[in-house]
Amino acid sequence: MNIQRKLPERRRGIASFVITMILAFASFTATAGKVSAGFTEHFATVNGTRLHYFIGGKGNPVVLLHGYAQTAHMWNPIMPLLATNHTVIVPDLRGAGDSSKPESGYDKKNMAVDIHHLIASLGLNRVSIVGHDIGLMVAYAYAAQFPQETERVVLMDAFLPGIGDWKNVWLMRDLWHFHFYGEVPLALVKDRERTYFEHFWNDFAADPKHSVSESDRKLYAKAYAQPGGMRAGFEYFRNFERDAKDFAELSAKPLPMPVLVLTGEKASGNFLIEQARLVATNVQGQIIPGSGHWLMEEAPQIVIPTLTAFLGDRRTVTSGLRLDAADIEAIPPTGAGTGTSGVSGIQTRLLRGNPTQPGAYSIQLNVPANTRIEAHHHPDDRFVTVISGTWHFGYGTRFDEKELKELSAGSFYTEPPNVPHFARTGGSPAVVQISGFGPSGTRYRNETATK
Repeated sequence: MNIQRKLPERRRGIASFVITMILAFASFTATAGKVSAGFTEHFATVNGTRLHYFIGGKGNPVVLLHGYAQTAHMWNPIMPLLATNHTVIVPDLRGAGDSSKPESGYDKKNMAVDIHHLIASLGLNRVSIVGHDIGLMVAYAYAAQFPQETERVVLMDAFLPGIGDWKNVWLMRDLWHFHFYGEVPLALVKDRERTYFEHFWNDFAADPKHSVSESDRKLYAKAYAQPGGMRAGFEYFRNFERDAKDFAELSAKPLPMPVLVLTGEKASGNFLIEQARLVATNVQGQIIPGSGHWLMEEAPQIVIPTLTAFLGDRRTVTSGLRLDAADIEAIPPTGAGTGTSGVSGIQTRLLRGNPTQPGAYSIQLNVPANTRIEAHHHPDDRFVTVISGTWHFGYGTRFDEKELKELSAGSFYTEPPNVPHFARTGGSPAVVQISGFGPSGTRYRNETATK
C-alpha cells in the first residue's frame, strides 16, 4: 500500500501550521495506524527479513527506532515536524508491527544491520539515528558498527546491556520479564496481549493516566497479537546476554559523534547518561522532570523541541542564525515550559538552544491579554526585549501594581539571577523575547500562589 500526501510548504501560513501541529499532537483516536501527512508507506527485504517503514520529508536523514510494546506509530507526533528539514525514515523493527517475524536475528547488532541495509537501499549513506527503549540499543549498535555513516545519536530511556553496572538498572526490578519467553509464556499471553502490556504502559510510567493513550494501546496490542508477534518481542529480551557481550566489545572504541541522552526522572534517570559516557566522547544528557519511561507520551512538550533542536534544525546551526518574522512564526509553539513563568496560556517559541540544558538560549513568549504573573525568579542571568504590545514589569518579592513600569515595543530590561520580579499584560497581548544561559528554571516567592 502506498499513500501519499503533500508535505506542508516551508513557509505556509501560521494558521495552516497550527492545524498541522494540532493534528500531530492529537490522540489519533480516529487515525491510529494511518500514514502521517507527507509520508509514504513501503516494505523492503533487507538482511534476510522484510521491514515495513514510512518515509517522508527532505533534508539530512533521520532514522527513528521504536521500543518494545510499541511500533513505528509512536513517532507520529514528531514525524511531520522533522520532515520540514529532514528525510525521515521510520521502520517497524524486525519482529514488530508490519515487519516480518523471523525465528532468529534479534541480537541488536544484527537488528542494526537490518537498518543499515534499509538505509543503503534508499541511497543514503549518513544518518542521524534516534532510538527509544529497545530502539536505543539498536541505535547504539548502528553507530558503533558504522560510525563514519552516523551523524548524531539519540538514546531515549532504557539501558545498554553489557555497559558498566548494567544489571542494577531500574528496569531490573522487573527482571522476570527479561526471562519470560518460551512455550509456556507464549501460551499465557495468547489472547491476553493487552493485559501483559498494561504492566509496561502503567508501571513504567510516572502516572499511568498520562502514559500511552487508550487508542494507541489498542493499536499496539493488536500489532503484537499478530502471528509470531509476541514470540518476536520476547526474543528482544532473550538476546540481552548476547547483546551484553557484543556491546562490551563495541564499547572499546568510543563513539565520536554527538550523542544526546534523554531519560525520565521517574525511570532510568542518570543511569543511561552515565552509561553513554562510558561508550561515547561527546555526550549531552537530559533528565526529563516528572516523566517516566514513555517520554514521547509523558513529556512531548519537552522531548519534541529537544529532539528537533539536537537533530540539526536550521534554527540551531552554529555557523550563524538569522530569523525574520516569518521564520519565527513558523516555529511550532509550545506551552509555558522551562524558562517561563509557567502561567497557563503563555505560548513559547524556542529560537535557539534549550533552557533546560547548559548553554545560551533564546525564547519568545506570547502572553495573552489580562495575564498576571506573580513574583518569581530564575537562576540564570536573562535579558529581555519587548517585541510587541505593552508589557508591565516590576521587581520585588510580591506583586505590587505601584512598582510596575509600562514597557512598550522596543523596550529592554534584565532579570538578574535569583532576583524576584513580576509582570502583567493589559487589555491586549504582548510578545517578549528572553535570552539567558541555561539551565534555567522558575521558583515562585509564594509557592501557593496561583500561577
